Amino acid sequence: MFNENDLRQLAERGITPEQAEDQLKRFTTGFPYLELAGSATVGHGIIALTPETEQEAVVRWQQYLSNGGQVSKFVPASGAASRMFKELFAYVNGPDALPAAGSAVERLLAALDRLPFRAELDETARRLYGADAAALIAAGRQKDVIRAIIAPDGMNYGGLPKGMLTFHRYADGSTRTPLEEHLAEGAQTAASQGRVELHFTVSANHRALFEDKIKRSLPDMERRFGVKYHITLSEQKPSTDTLAGTESGEPFRDDQGRLVFRPGGHGALIANLNDLDATVVFIKNIDNIVPDEHRQATIRYKQALGGLLLLAHDKIEHYLRMLRDGDYSPEDLRAMVAFMRDALGTDSPLFDSLPVAELADYLAGKFNRPLRVCGMVRNDGEPGGGPFIARNFDGSVSPQILESTQINPADPAATAMLRQATHFNPVDLVCYIRDIDGNKFNLPEYVDRQTGFISSKSLGGRDLKALELPGLWNGAMSNWNTVFVEVPLETFNPVKTVNDLLRPAHQAAE
Repeated sequence: MFNENDLRQLAERGITPEQAEDQLKRFTTGFPYLELAGSATVGHGIIALTPETEQEAVVRWQQYLSNGGQVSKFVPASGAASRMFKELFAYVNGPDALPAAGSAVERLLAALDRLPFRAELDETARRLYGADAAALIAAGRQKDVIRAIIAPDGMNYGGLPKGMLTFHRYADGSTRTPLEEHLAEGAQTAASQGRVELHFTVSANHRALFEDKIKRSLPDMERRFGVKYHITLSEQKPSTDTLAGTESGEPFRDDQGRLVFRPGGHGALIANLNDLDATVVFIKNIDNIVPDEHRQATIRYKQALGGLLLLAHDKIEHYLRMLRDGDYSPEDLRAMVAFMRDALGTDSPLFDSLPVAELADYLAGKFNRPLRVCGMVRNDGEPGGGPFIARNFDGSVSPQILESTQINPADPAATAMLRQATHFNPVDLVCYIRDIDGNKFNLPEYVDRQTGFISSKSLGGRDLKALELPGLWNGAMSNWNTVFVEVPLETFNPVKTVNDLLRPAHQAAE
């Protein structure tokens, strides 16, 4: 199937021929749908914190930080912002001189004073057209204003990564990008003895932008928050690229006959996470960030999620040491099973059928895994994944974050569970990735390779199939211990379109 040049290309990326063949087979076999046992709801897979349990968790987190506990923030930031400006591109490339009434573009132009990057826009408009944005609009040159925002010779917001855009403007006239707001949030939630560790995944062509922005921002942010930052960057590994396929499942080739590869999606970042020298890791998307005065709920619930993680880990460590030492009774095993069911949402018929010694081994295997606590918000119609209880290969059931594409649309029971879902995944996770002896788990061992996505794309006018690896918080963490916790909707403020920056949560006090 692969010629000598193909094998050389694969070797350059660190992909074995066997891995490449397995990828191509997926275009024919597809991925199996996951079998659902139910939607995760409050009281059935999702914990709702009481004021008392929330405070207990916050205290545990603060204790961990005061004792010098190691913590890092992991922020996927490699995505381009082009989709934020989709409607702006359509308007600029369209035939109409003025935006349609009631359109997103018209609303944006009517609210220019509230845009955090207004000063930069005026400066760019003067450079390109000799007039500021207001003057251009008065002259009927709305398209020139929009071009100034998205064009490569303007602000180039259509070609930059989200992390480099101006998201917020403060009363003193200063502005911050999402990268800088993550620095602020890290100082307020994850500073351990004055040290804040952050890791951003970036694309190779934007790395220099991030490095320059970090260099220029750090002195002021360190003075403002009284901390020292340790910031690292990584890029998606070439070994996580996937082969593009033809409609018939053969390797897709370019005009020179070379294999075509595509990024493996955010599931590829499990390799980057695995490289992190960390114990506790917060994971959050680059665009879900707010200015200082709107961050109190985020700070409180970050602390609560971190504390819940530690409280769960405390109990797991206690149980694992009992199992390792053989210092347990049948009553202790029953308590462990109850914890597995009630706290970790995991159940199995084997819990009630295995003999004592075998049950102890089975529980040890279940406990000795990476641990994550995931915030979940009430679903207000946002697209994307959500929390469910899924069946696993060994007959057990456990909490899983699924995408709708993983649910069989021909299965009435599964689609009914999808309709009954009450919560949405905002990508607000905190993870414990070391075992009780302090050794790092090898995270790729806990990926469910039977999950993934196949999508239709095109290259040079030719259709191709693209393969995405199991998502970072979906199949890539499938075999982790998982706790779902309800968090307030006010902690979820993503910026999916440029008009989202006009929402109150992203408007800093003037």
